[in-house]
Amino acid sequence: MRKYLLLTWLLCLCGVAFAQHTVRGRVTSQEDGGAVIGATVSVKGNATLATGTDVEGNFQLSLPTGNETLVVTYIGFVTQEVAVNGRPQVNIVLKTDAKALEEVVVVGYGVQQKKLVTGATAQVKGDDIQKQSTTDPLQALQGQASGVQISSTSGQPGESMRVVIRGLGTIGNASPLYVVDGVLTGDISYLNPADIQSIDVLKDAASAAIYGSQAANGVVLITTRTGKKGQPAQITFDSYTGLQNLGRKQEMLNSREYATIMNEANVNSGRLPAFTNEQIAAMGEGTDWIDQIFVKDAVTQNYSLGATGGTDMTTFSTALSYTGQEGIVGGKNLSNYERYNFRFNSEHSFYKDILKFGEHLTFSYIKRNGIRVGNQYNNSLRGAFNTSPFVQVYDAEGNFFDNSNSTWFNGEANPYAQLVYDNQNRRNNQRLLGDVYLVLEPIKNLRFRTSFGIDYSASESRSFTPIYKLSIYAFNNNSRVNQFQGKGQSLIWDNLLTYNFNVNTNHNFEVMAGTSAFRSDGAQLSGANINLVLSDLEHAYLTNASNTDGTTIDLTGEPWAQDRRMSYFGRLNYNFKETYLINATFRADGSARFGRNRRWGYFPSISAGWVVTNETFADGAGDWLDYFKLRASWGQVGSQNIDPYQFVSLVTFANTNYIFGDKEGILTPGAYISRLGNDDVKWETSEQTNIGFDANFLAGKLSVNFDWYDKTTKDWLIRAPILATAGADAPFINGGDVKNSGVELALAYNSNVGDFNYSIGVNGAYNKNRVREIPTNDQIIHGDPNVLFDNSLEFYRAQNGYPIGYFWGLKTDGIFQTEADVAAYRGAEGNLIQPTAQPGDVRFVDLNGDGVIDNADRTQIGNPNPDYTFGINLSANYKGFDFSLLASGVAGNQLVQSYRNQASQYPNFTTAILDRWHGPGSSNTMPRVTTDNRNWATFSDLYIHDGDFLRISNISLGYDFGKLINKSYLRQVRVYASVQNLFTFTKYEGMDPEIGYSNGFASGVDLGYYPRPRTVLVGTNIKF
Repeated sequence: MRKYLLLTWLLCLCGVAFAQHTVRGRVTSQEDGGAVIGATVSVKGNATLATGTDVEGNFQLSLPTGNETLVVTYIGFVTQEVAVNGRPQVNIVLKTDAKALEEVVVVGYGVQQKKLVTGATAQVKGDDIQKQSTTDPLQALQGQASGVQISSTSGQPGESMRVVIRGLGTIGNASPLYVVDGVLTGDISYLNPADIQSIDVLKDAASAAIYGSQAANGVVLITTRTGKKGQPAQITFDSYTGLQNLGRKQEMLNSREYATIMNEANVNSGRLPAFTNEQIAAMGEGTDWIDQIFVKDAVTQNYSLGATGGTDMTTFSTALSYTGQEGIVGGKNLSNYERYNFRFNSEHSFYKDILKFGEHLTFSYIKRNGIRVGNQYNNSLRGAFNTSPFVQVYDAEGNFFDNSNSTWFNGEANPYAQLVYDNQNRRNNQRLLGDVYLVLEPIKNLRFRTSFGIDYSASESRSFTPIYKLSIYAFNNNSRVNQFQGKGQSLIWDNLLTYNFNVNTNHNFEVMAGTSAFRSDGAQLSGANINLVLSDLEHAYLTNASNTDGTTIDLTGEPWAQDRRMSYFGRLNYNFKETYLINATFRADGSARFGRNRRWGYFPSISAGWVVTNETFADGAGDWLDYFKLRASWGQVGSQNIDPYQFVSLVTFANTNYIFGDKEGILTPGAYISRLGNDDVKWETSEQTNIGFDANFLAGKLSVNFDWYDKTTKDWLIRAPILATAGADAPFINGGDVKNSGVELALAYNSNVGDFNYSIGVNGAYNKNRVREIPTNDQIIHGDPNVLFDNSLEFYRAQNGYPIGYFWGLKTDGIFQTEADVAAYRGAEGNLIQPTAQPGDVRFVDLNGDGVIDNADRTQIGNPNPDYTFGINLSANYKGFDFSLLASGVAGNQLVQSYRNQASQYPNFTTAILDRWHGPGSSNTMPRVTTDNRNWATFSDLYIHDGDFLRISNISLGYDFGKLINKSYLRQVRVYASVQNLFTFTKYEGMDPEIGYSNGFASGVDLGYYPRPRTVLVGTNIKF
């Protein structure tokens, strides 16, 4: 009997299995009949049964009975429910949801419909960021927002990006404020680009004024991915793997060429040649140090697994990712970056959405090691440009070559060995950034939101220097360890009260008032010691050092980043029939960085807009003009970019013993003021006026955005110019200002030819930068010396009437070809202007006509700030194929190239020296060579190079195999190939014209810049 019952039960199960119903169909748009790609098709009441439409709008779904109801959803369309009723084929036409198409952009402390925005903003979608396959989200933003100049401070993995919005406005910290999910921070390199939903840039003061004292350099708002209500669970897996190589090599002289130049320099300086012709002919190529330090096929990779979904009460989005990038200098052991990310965002609704609770949390763990990429004394690449090809890499025993016994110049060291010895380090950083928030809406449209945000970081590093000897100047007699630990956190508590209401239907208001309390604290401990018991990086800890002599032990511990700030702010939005728009904001910031007299700063703004196409007189333009909005704004924002408590005078007790009376050896402890205070120092202020328009033409296919702006940043925070006899460090004062004015234009055209869809985007900006009213006797803020080479003098400055950081030096007028040319170059009094010059020397311009070449003849010979920035975006797709191209560039700026240490006669040259003057008529641009480098010892336009470039930043080709696989659980299986930094159109002779490295307020200085690599990669985007 049991056997029959079991058999009957199995037959019933089979009957149920065979009763499953397969339904197929196609989802199209009512507007144009085209396929709706990526629409979600789910079963009502059972969200786990779901699939997505492929590139042709087709779907397939297995149903239990065939009597279910399908729910079809897609952004921009009305959700539709369709009963299957046993049908095998169900075609669905979605209607456009006009309300959903009113795009929302992120603004300070909230969101706003794009059509109602009256400020100058730019938004880039997260999908467009992710497509660039970069490790840093800011690098992916490059070229996609007009007026935003983004450049690499170094091509080394993990290095930061330099971001300048609408021109350089200060000689201090010019970085914008970053706000991630409402939390203020100074860096977003910890983010994985795949976690970003959108990036919004607030460019004008009216948009940024809601952030007050933090917003003088612009604001970048980052929104990480979140779930949506009613969205079926979706799992994504994104990955790429690529190989990186040097995109453009700098050619240096080989041994024969170097020896020839050295001989010529000796002869030109009245000395005998160093090498005979026979010796030169017998020489080989020598060592190519550029080839030696750069590696081939350095690996970059990224893997990201994410999940998102939502019900009527809860939404969530989470992701786990790994990013790794090896450096092209020295390889993984010397230059490497690894990042682990975990993100979790969720929101929960209670009591019919009266109460909402949620959080945004991102944790990152970063491990990295790197080479030195700073100034000439802290730049590991610089040795490759300066060391002669005579030096060997290894000796006969396979050890690094010691050049101490060289008969040529025993002071130059093996740069590859020095790269290895001086860059043995390991660093790691843990970071947690996010917030928890509560939203209460007791009555409709009245919302109270309170949030608590945190930006916590902890870091540690270790470095090891072994015993070595590479030359008479490059050696280390004791193994050394350095160890560092630090941690800090910023806490922010925001409270917002917002009320939306209308009067007589046509008058729409939004009123917001808020408070923000901010504090940051941190501490660090560092130490160094020598004579390690186990001499290697693995054991580089202070406890492994055996030295007990206190004079060679360094130990410091101190607090840092202590800051306190309290803010009150408000905003009023008003529109009449969505045609006449007004936005007003006000913020008051109180900061512990300023004294009681100037503690509070006040930052107002007002903006207005007029949607012309809503007027009745514009009805006739509907055939070609779909939308046109005029905008105008004015506002003030501030900056507090100085260290805390600079307004107070510091008293020093260390090493301040004094002798009183007639007895020696009896010391009386004392103290002195080490820094002068200034209780009246106040905020930097940036005031900006903006006029622009947004327009859509040709049935929405063509969009145009235009802005004109005038921005003045005043009351710079600068050190007072005081005499050394003051006996103390100078206080901060306010003084100096700069004006940036310019225009921005962005064009985008989207259309299709049948199944072929394409998009063309072009954006560009022009900016003019001029300094005004520096409050010093000479109206100049001077640049640093010793930047270009040993004992080099000032070459950049900020000065009234000139751009910030302009290059200050002598102009040249060709090369003296003969002694008659030298004799003919005379002043008004008949005197020789360059009496010590010889044929082949550079002719300096006597700018003031006094017959003498001196500092009075120096002038602006270059400007590091570009006049123009631009970007180009191309994309297309055809059925399963997709293609994209991104290019960006700058024009109108100059660079300074200083690879060679001109204080010495022995450093190598680039092959540009082969075009030098070596006889009458041989060259009128490159002077002769001499042992004292007399033509290069004075800074002139010989150092200046054109910085214009257009870079093909990314080109990608992909195909979605989802429709070929034809599985209901696979929504997308995209495979793509991409090339980053494919080619750079430029006249610059260096390895990379995108020089984001800066020294003080100088930029565009190439001292041996770590270039951005060329990367070839393949990747996948899979959606379940």
